[in-house]
Formats: sequence, C-alpha cells, structure tokens
Amino acid sequence: MKASPSEPLILNVDDTDAARYAKTRILQRAGFRVIDAESGGQALQLANEHMPDLVLLDTKLPDINGFEVCRQLKQDPHTAMVLVLQTSASYVSSPDKVRALDSGADNYLFEPIEPEELVANVRALLRLGRVERELRDMDRRKDEFLAILAHELRNPLGPIRNAVELLRSLDPHSSPAQENARRVILRQTDHMVRLVDDLLDVSRISQGKITLRRAEVELCGLLKSAVETAEPNIAARRHALTVKLPDHEIWVDGDSVRLTQVVGNLLNNAAKFTPPGGRIALAACLEGPEAVIRVTDNGIGIAPEQVGSIFDLFAQAGHSPDRVQDGLGIGLSLVRTLVNLHGGSVSVQSPGPGQGSTFEVRLPTLARTPAADETDCSAEVQAPPRAADTYRILVVDDNIDSAEIVAALLQFAGHEVHMAHDGAGAIAAALRLLPDVVFLDIGLPDMSGVEVAATLRRYPQLAKTVLVALTGYGQDKDRMGAMAAGFNHHLTKPVNMETLNDTVRTFMRPH
Repeated sequence: MKASPSEPLILNVDDTDAARYAKTRILQRAGFRVIDAESGGQALQLANEHMPDLVLLDTKLPDINGFEVCRQLKQDPHTAMVLVLQTSASYVSSPDKVRALDSGADNYLFEPIEPEELVANVRALLRLGRVERELRDMDRRKDEFLAILAHELRNPLGPIRNAVELLRSLDPHSSPAQENARRVILRQTDHMVRLVDDLLDVSRISQGKITLRRAEVELCGLLKSAVETAEPNIAARRHALTVKLPDHEIWVDGDSVRLTQVVGNLLNNAAKFTPPGGRIALAACLEGPEAVIRVTDNGIGIAPEQVGSIFDLFAQAGHSPDRVQDGLGIGLSLVRTLVNLHGGSVSVQSPGPGQGSTFEVRLPTLARTPAADETDCSAEVQAPPRAADTYRILVVDDNIDSAEIVAALLQFAGHEVHMAHDGAGAIAAALRLLPDVVFLDIGLPDMSGVEVAATLRRYPQLAKTVLVALTGYGQDKDRMGAMAAGFNHHLTKPVNMETLNDTVRTFMRPH
C-alpha cells in the first residue's frame, strides 16, 4: 500500500539495519510515510527538520541512548508534542518501561513485536495525538473567545456605570428611593465586571500567564480593603460580619491586588453560600513564620466527599436554597492559584452539610519591623483629593453612548472635552485641538487605536499629549501592545469618574 502525502509521517530510529528495514516495511505497507535514522543524534536532527507525527525509537543506540533522545525531544518546545513509541529488546523489565515513560515516552513495547501489534500501537497513539491537537486548538479558540467576550461585555457596562455616576453627581440630593436604585445598578454592574474578570483569569491560568506584581504588603490594611469590597454583598443578605485582626502589623511579600482578590472571593463565597441572616467571621494572626487568614461561616457547609474537589475549576459544592444562580464555580479555583503563586497554601474544613465552613489561607511572612511613626492596623485617613485643573481632553470611542458618558463625566469635573468616533476623525481632531489628554478606544471601525496612537506619536506638536487607552481589551498582551505603541496608560472598561479624574491628575501633575 502506497502512502499518500497526507498520511502520518513516522521517524523510525534503530541502529540495526535489518530491524530498522523490517519495521519500515511494516509501517509502509500499513500506509504510513517513513523516514529512517540510525543514531540518536541523527534522530534529533531529523525530528527538528521534518516534525514527524511519531518517533518509533529503539532504546539501544550507538551515541545517545533512547531514554535520553526521548527526554530531549519532549523538553524541546519545537518537538514536545511529537509522539514517541519506545521499543527495546535489551531493556525488558518493568523498571525499564517505567524509566522510558518517565522520560516522556507515550508507550513502550518489548521486542520482538508482531507486525499487527506494532501497527495497532502506532495507530492508537496517532488517534490520541489527533485528539490532543484538537483539544489544544479548541483551548486556543476558547481563550480568543473569552478575550472577545470580555471586550463586548465591557463596552455596554462602561456607559451604564458612568451614566449612573453622572446622575448622582448632577442630582446629589435625590430621594432615598432614587439613590437606592442607583446603588443597585452600580452593585450589579460591578458584579458583572467581576464575572468578566474571572472569565479572563480562567484563560490566564490555563496559559500560565498570571504574574504577580510583588511588593511589601501590610496584611491588616489589605484585609480591611477586602472587607470594604465584600460588604455590599454581605449587607444585602443581612449577614453579621465580625473582623478580628491583631493590633500589630503583619508584612508579606505579595501582590496587593491579587491578595485582596483572594480574601474578597472568600468573603463573597461565604456570603453567597450562607442563608440570609447568617454569621461570617474574618480573622488573621501569626503562627510561627506564617500569616494565617481564616474566613468562617455558618452556611450550607461541604459534604466530606466534596472537600477534596472544592478548589477545582467550575466546581460547586451546592447552593443556598434561596439562590437561583450561584456564579460560575471559578472563584475558589482562582483563590488556590493565586495563593500558590504567593508560596502559600489554602485549605477548607467543614463538619458537613448545613454546618458551615472555614477556609484557611497561609502565607509566608517578612521579618520586617515597622518604624516608630508607622501606624498599626488602624485604618488610614485619606486626605481629600485636590481640585483638578482644567485640561483639554479628546475622547475617542466608536460607541457613541460610551463616548458621551465619559465626556460628560470629564466635563462635570471642569474639563474642556471633545469627541471623535473613528481613527481618522481622532487624528484630525488631535491635530486641530492639540489636547492635553486623549482617552482612546482600541477597537475603532477604520483602524485600531494602536495605529492611531502610533500615528499621533509621529507629530512633534503632540509630543506632550498624554495618550490613555480606554478599552474592553484588558489582557497583559493588550496592555503591553498599547504601551509599545506610545500610550502612557491603559484603562480597562468600565471606569468610574474617580478613575478618570485620578488618571488626568496623575499624568498632568507638574514634574
């Protein structure tokens, strides 16, 4: 049977001419394309040049043994996905097979091998390889879909949130009923933003792209910030929250944003799975060289058989009877990933269903003594922000609602604001107005915001203009692409009035 160019390519590696010839003929008669190698070095070279679908690899070779050849193939990113079927007439004990599989081999056969057995094993491995490639392709498409989904969801969320904040600013003395309605909209919008961020974090986890921005972090202050984030959910379900923190500082090496996310997820999880009117407790302390954070509730609890899987992606131990939908099952998986990245551990204990749960996070601490004038865990008093100066600002967004709301928020702060809704209009407006700041969407109908930014940077008269990307694309690669194109800053939709004004103040402050 003659092999067609579309048939799988097999690299047959054996230093014995007769054995190599026999296996090649068997595979060719089965319809495979076959190339030969008689040494380990030649096998590695041909594998890199031809990228075979499978390597049929004898263990005993004159230069490099088959175990090492297999290990090098699997460690090289270029050939890591090439299937390896290892064979041997010399190493025929179970430890030899274990050694081969530990080196990365996909299967191991003892010689002599019947022709039917060889062909069947090759076909079985190729089927598995095909399925694995399809799964990788599906995973790649899933990541692309999540990024697009996040962008499309953030676009309407931005105008909704900003419109509510603008209404509040225009009518600060509204009735309690109106203010309550606004708070509901803001709370639910923030909840949608958290769901979008969780979806993106799933994508980042699967690609190993979550990175930490480490610094010395004081844990007590961080926990108070996390409590403020979770308080609306806790209050909405009429839970009693107690917080017990030490009167001394606890310092850790970590990413304050991600650690706040960890504690916030645990508190929101406790609120979600505790029936209304329940009790939640947050406590922190030192145990030896570790900081220990515990979140305890008297909620629905966890069955013993589910404790081991509660941190798995999309896992949910159950639901509170009064809840129709309890989220995506992502939060606890993110908690475990983020804690592990910090060199810590997370665990859960529960007496059983209906008896509540205790989640415990352990983090390594820093041996740091605070200076005499530093505060302990008491909340810091923030100085009120100074009044913003007036600047000329250009807002560019093809979503007219989004552009108008952002412009209105900036106008309310006293700025002179102009709008454009496509790339060409943005360039023309920038050259005409010479704005101090440009808030620029990335997804424009005629050209990308990145191209617009690169064009603006070529004009000397715009050299001092601050370019801020305001976009629904919020992955690390999006931020890096924006900065490389000449942006000064990157904001992910939706943004509130405070963030917009803080951004203007930060970049326009005299240096």
